[in-house]
Amino acid sequence: MIKTGNREQGIGNRKAGRRVQRSGTLPGWVVRPAVLASFAIAIAAMPLAAQQSKPWEKIPIPPLHEFHPQQPKRIELKNGIVVFLQEDHELPFVSGSVLIPGGSREVDAKKAGLIDLYQEAWRTSGSDKMSGDAMDDFLEARAAHVETAGDDDSTAVEWDSLKGDSDQVFDLAMALLFHPKFSPEKLSLAKQQEATGIIRRNDDEGGIASREGAKLIYGADSPYTRQPEFATVGSVTIADLEAWHDQSLKGKLIVAISGDFDAAAMEAKVRAAFEPLPAVTPAPPRHDVTPGPAPGVYFINKPDVDQSNIEILGLGTDRHNPDAAAITVLNEILGGGFGSRLFQTVRTKLGLAYAVGGGVSMPEDHQGGFMAEVLTKSVSTVDATKAALDVIAGMNTTPVTEEELSRAKDGILNSFLFEYDTKDKVLAEREKLEFYGYPADYLQTYKAAIEKVTLADVTAAAKKYIHADKLAVLVVGNESEIKPPLADLNMGPVKPIDIAIPRPQLQPGVAGGPEKQE
Repeated sequence: MIKTGNREQGIGNRKAGRRVQRSGTLPGWVVRPAVLASFAIAIAAMPLAAQQSKPWEKIPIPPLHEFHPQQPKRIELKNGIVVFLQEDHELPFVSGSVLIPGGSREVDAKKAGLIDLYQEAWRTSGSDKMSGDAMDDFLEARAAHVETAGDDDSTAVEWDSLKGDSDQVFDLAMALLFHPKFSPEKLSLAKQQEATGIIRRNDDEGGIASREGAKLIYGADSPYTRQPEFATVGSVTIADLEAWHDQSLKGKLIVAISGDFDAAAMEAKVRAAFEPLPAVTPAPPRHDVTPGPAPGVYFINKPDVDQSNIEILGLGTDRHNPDAAAITVLNEILGGGFGSRLFQTVRTKLGLAYAVGGGVSMPEDHQGGFMAEVLTKSVSTVDATKAALDVIAGMNTTPVTEEELSRAKDGILNSFLFEYDTKDKVLAEREKLEFYGYPADYLQTYKAAIEKVTLADVTAAAKKYIHADKLAVLVVGNESEIKPPLADLNMGPVKPIDIAIPRPQLQPGVAGGPEKQE
C-alpha cells in the first residue's frame, strides 16, 4: 500500500502470510512521513552550498505522454467470478492471485485474530494433495511460491513460478484454494506466533501511535481497530477456520494472472477450475460509521524512548467522494513530501522534526480520517505540535499559491510513470478497481481530474475537510523528558491512554484456553 506524496496502502492493510504482497494502490492516499526520514537525514548531511544550489530548476521538463496503460483481458464467468489475464512475454515467469472478499472486519469481536491465524495455518497446513511442509520443499526446489494472505476486507492465495513449472504450481495453488486441510498442529503454531505478537505489540512507539490513533478516529470497538487478545486467539478452532474458508469462497472471487503464457490456453485452464463453482453470493452493503476523535490531547507514556511520536487526528472521507482529486492535491501541498508546507515549515525552517507529513485519508469503501504525524525529540514535543497545528490551520488562512498548485499536480501526475510502468502493476491496480467496484477507466479519469484541479478547488477542499478546531493530538513519548509539558498546548486536560495488555485468563475447558495451574 506506497506511493509518492500522500498515499496509503490499498486493499486494506493486508498482512502477508510468508512473503511480500504485490504493491499498487488507488492513487492519492496518505502515507506516514517516516518513509521520508532517511532521505531527509541524507539531505541534512549535504553541504549548505549544495542545498542552496538548484541547478535542476534549469532543466527543461517536457510534457507527459498520454496515459494509456495496457489493460488486461477481463473475463466474467457465468457464475459471476471475474478473471483478468495479462500476457507479458518479456520474461519466462507466470504469477497469479485469487482475491477473496471478506476479512477481519467481518469477524466477530470475540474471535479477533481469526484472519491472522487463518492465513497462516491455511498455507502451512497445505491441502489434501500435499502438506504444507512438502509444499515448501517442492516449491523451494523450483524457486516458486504459493502463499496466502489476509487483511481487513479480503483474503488471498497467490503464486508465481518459472514458465516451465507454471502448470504444477497452478495446480498446487488451486488445491490449496479449494481443498485445504487445516492442521491442529499448524494452528497451534500460528497461535504461538500470534501470542508473541500480542506480547510485543507495545515495543515500538510508532506502532503504538498508529494503532491508538486509529482507535481515536474509528472507535475502540470498530471492526477496523479490533486487536487480537490472548482470549480471542485462544478461542479460535479448526472448525472456525473451515467455516470461514467455506463461507468466503461463496463471494465474488477475482482471479488475476500475468506472465509468459498463451491467453487462450490459460483462459481454458481458469474456466475449468472456476466455472463449476456456484453463482457468487453478493456481499451485503456495509454501513460503517466513523465517529472521529473527540478534540483534546491524549498521551501514552513510554519511558524507554527519547523521542515523541505525535499524531494529529480528525475526520477524513472516502474515495468515492467527488472532491477526491482536489483532496489529493490538497494533501500534496499540506504534507505530501519535501516541498509540502508541513515539511518546509516544521522540519526545514524550524528544525523541530526529522519527519512530518499527512493529510486527509480516503479509503476505497469507508470513511477514513485526517492524519498528520510528527516525529521529534522529547524536548521539542510541544513546539513541534504547535507548529504543525499552525500549518494545518493555515491551509484555511494562507492562500495556496500557483507555484504550490503546479508543484503538487506535477508530483502526482509524474508518479504515474513509476506506479503503472509495468503490465503487472497495471494488472494489480485493475484487480483492486474491480474489487472495490470502481470503473475500469478510473485511472485515466483520475489523471484528467487532477489536471483540472484549480486553486479554487483546493481552497474549497481545505475549508470543507480541514477543521483545526476539531482535531485531537495523540503523543507517545517519555513524560519525564517532555518539557514544557503537554498542558502547554492549551487543548484541555491531558487524557492518558492505557495500553496494558490483558493477561490470559485461566479457563479450563474452554477451547484454546490454558490448563488450570496447580
